[in-house]
Amino acid sequence: MTVHPSRSAEPPLGRDREIERILQCVTRQPGSPQALLLLGEEGIGRTTLLHHARELAAGEGTLVLSAQGWAADHRLARACLQQLIVPVLDRLPGLPAPHGRVLSAAVSPADRDGGPDGGQVQTALLALLDRLAASQPVLVCVDDVHACDRAFLDVLCAGIRLLVGRPVGLVLTARGEAPPPGLPPGTESLHLGPLSASSAAALLDRQPEAPVGRRRLEILEEAEGNPSALVGLSRRTPTASRAAGAAGAPVQRPPTAEGFAARLDVLPPETGRALLYAAAAEPGVSVGCLMAALATEDLAVWAPAEASGLVSLVEDRLVFRHPLARSAAFSRHPAGERQRAHLDLAAVVARPESRARHLATATLSASEPVAAALEDSAWRYGNAVGTARALEQAARLSPQRPERARRLAAALVAAQAVGDADWVRDLHARFVRESGDPELVCVVTGALASMLSLESSQREAFDLLVEVSEHFPAAGRPVALMVTAVAAGICVQSGLPEHRAVLNTLLDRARQAGHAPEGDRRRPPVAGLRGRLEEALNALVASVVRPSAASGLPASPGGSKGAPPAGPDTLACRTALHSAAYLADEADVSLGQFRETDARLGAARAFGIRGWTVSALVDTLVGIGWFAEAEALIREAVAEAAVLRLPRLRADLEAQSLALQALRGTVPPEPWFTPSVWRAVCLDENRATHARLLRARGLAAIALGDWDGAWRHLRALFTVDGSPLHPLLSPRSIAELAVVAQRTGRRDEAVPVLARVRAEQGDRPSTRMTLLLHHAAALVEPDGNAERDFHLALVNLEADRWPWERAHARLNYGIWLRRCRRTREARRQLTTVLETAERLGAGALAAAAARELRASGAAPTPDTSGLLEQLTAQQRQIVQLAARGLSNREIGEQLFLSPRTVGSHLYNAYPKLGISRRQQLRDLLQDR
Repeated sequence: MTVHPSRSAEPPLGRDREIERILQCVTRQPGSPQALLLLGEEGIGRTTLLHHARELAAGEGTLVLSAQGWAADHRLARACLQQLIVPVLDRLPGLPAPHGRVLSAAVSPADRDGGPDGGQVQTALLALLDRLAASQPVLVCVDDVHACDRAFLDVLCAGIRLLVGRPVGLVLTARGEAPPPGLPPGTESLHLGPLSASSAAALLDRQPEAPVGRRRLEILEEAEGNPSALVGLSRRTPTASRAAGAAGAPVQRPPTAEGFAARLDVLPPETGRALLYAAAAEPGVSVGCLMAALATEDLAVWAPAEASGLVSLVEDRLVFRHPLARSAAFSRHPAGERQRAHLDLAAVVARPESRARHLATATLSASEPVAAALEDSAWRYGNAVGTARALEQAARLSPQRPERARRLAAALVAAQAVGDADWVRDLHARFVRESGDPELVCVVTGALASMLSLESSQREAFDLLVEVSEHFPAAGRPVALMVTAVAAGICVQSGLPEHRAVLNTLLDRARQAGHAPEGDRRRPPVAGLRGRLEEALNALVASVVRPSAASGLPASPGGSKGAPPAGPDTLACRTALHSAAYLADEADVSLGQFRETDARLGAARAFGIRGWTVSALVDTLVGIGWFAEAEALIREAVAEAAVLRLPRLRADLEAQSLALQALRGTVPPEPWFTPSVWRAVCLDENRATHARLLRARGLAAIALGDWDGAWRHLRALFTVDGSPLHPLLSPRSIAELAVVAQRTGRRDEAVPVLARVRAEQGDRPSTRMTLLLHHAAALVEPDGNAERDFHLALVNLEADRWPWERAHARLNYGIWLRRCRRTREARRQLTTVLETAERLGAGALAAAAARELRASGAAPTPDTSGLLEQLTAQQRQIVQLAARGLSNREIGEQLFLSPRTVGSHLYNAYPKLGISRRQQLRDLLQDR
């Protein structure tokens, strides 16, 4: 039987698609099935969803009849039928007498061993449901139908089949992946998979005394998205894989694991021992390795566990069917047996990091050899979480205080790379009790400040770095430059003038610091920074201090295309260079390496580093017109930021998502943002986030035709005297402000802002800013030469690196030409805009260009709806995406198809549309 929480009107987390389908079934919407089956493994949330379906139905005025399957009820005939009918026993007198007698007898305990036959019960139940449905809709809900008696299921399903057309619905749940036999024809199955990472994190955070920091991440990893495992593991003390024997008693068992413990208790001792070793091993370890640790070659040892549904043998891997089964298999054994299992596994595993982990888990007291082995293998994990965990454990096992402090500092740097603020704070609190080494203090403070910035606290983070800069001479130039680079990133995010003013001082202090002696080879990661990284950090800080002079960026490191980075230094160097390039409007030039670095950080679960550049990468992808990739990156990053509880980063991404939807012309209904996220962000000290919010709201207002609202939001990007709210992001919206000013009759108010932006850009603005400044001048400057400014905005072919902004300028040039009655020239410009907008998928821009083309007298586009009706639904989707300029790969990523399948669909669609090549799709479907 599935365990479920108490009834609540709040919908289950992460099940929006399933709830929508259930609602359609409950409300009997056209096309919805009469019977719906929810399938899934133990604890996946079937019962919770069924309870929600009951609440939805009751709220719609539906009569809900419920039953619960339970294997123990098989000794009672028709136990499920009794549960179903008892609530409506008072309706039986209204049935024809024979039917009433049959149902009364069927639910009477006195008739347990006899009573009416199945045919009689079926006829009587059909009559009852038909009579109930005559006065109100009826929903029958049966949980764990696989555990119901077969006779009940046959009677119920036969009755439902005969009530087609009546307001009677059926919602069932069953364990596993395959529907039980005998269900009514047309029954729709919904397979419930694991919760998404963000939904799992939200559910875990709702638990009483919810875990934080490393423990929270471990539970999320161990639970694998299973709701019951998340709840159960949150109530337990240490994780199974990390509690070998620190205490003499067995690990406390979560309450929801008791059902698995009962199954484990009846297994043979040798199978219980084998499961202990499997639970202690890392997920994915081979069966051969387990057998070697167990010192046996008899695979029959696993048979009882397989028969009880606890594990499955998949090729050469042993898989626990439920995370709590693994937990129970480990926690039921005493500490000594758990320790022995880790020692035996350490003797047979091949990977050094696995061997070190098992030895460390089995070690009860400080041991320098074990701590050193853990440290040496920590960077082999390939992910920041494993590295930070190993380094933290190495610090715990370090007998000497200096070594303990150094390993804590390294663990803190790795935890910052993960992006978990609570974990970083915990390690920082432990570090300050251990060491005052200047270099380590600078490293640790830089990591803590980085974490505070990702959360929202820019002032606190910057003040910490100013304070620690007193240690720069002793810490050495590489560490000082790294700390100053963090300060530069905070400065960009805060947008506060006082931070930019102090940054010069920090940069001077960092450059004056000498190189600290090499000392121990095991220094924190930043201690080895030299050469290219120092150059990159210099470039980043200089681009923040003097943005108008940012040019001549150093070449990006990393060797040939596709070569792996040399190590942390190279990734840090690339991250610094990409940030500097973004500030200088040159990020698109090295976009390939920018995307590669982001992908490597994602694979390494280093979102604490990735968070510093992901918004810049999104801005760059949108700027160059790669809308589909930008959308996918936003979805992925929002999920990561939600798991790690980084509200400022989520706020940035939500604003960027709205801006992108506005450019696409697909602005959703309000609310656009998550209130709890924005309440956690102080916009006054996060001006980059504030600027993204204002621009997103301005673009959404334009897309919705609210020009006054657009002016209000875009004008707020600049102060009363025209100074930018944010020195980088505000000027990039100057052309949009000018468009709205022209439309609302506020040109005079926009002119001082334009003059201020032009002055602050200096004599050599970037190609992008040159385009934007000339576009704005053509629209609002009263004494200017509009046509000259339009030409200057469009003449530089380099500006084609920013296709949406160039097309936007071309649109307004076409409008200007049309109003000057130069319609032929206007059509040429507007046709180019329409082609560009459709290629980019910029629906708002395409719609505006189409309107202006019609106003200029262009012939209307022929109706192609009849042609599209000849295509299958999937062919229509693919054709429309291809017409917008997406490649087969991009279409496949959106629709979860291979590029080869997409190409096949297009090949089959061309003859139906009367065309022979891809380029004709745009012309054929340009108005759709």
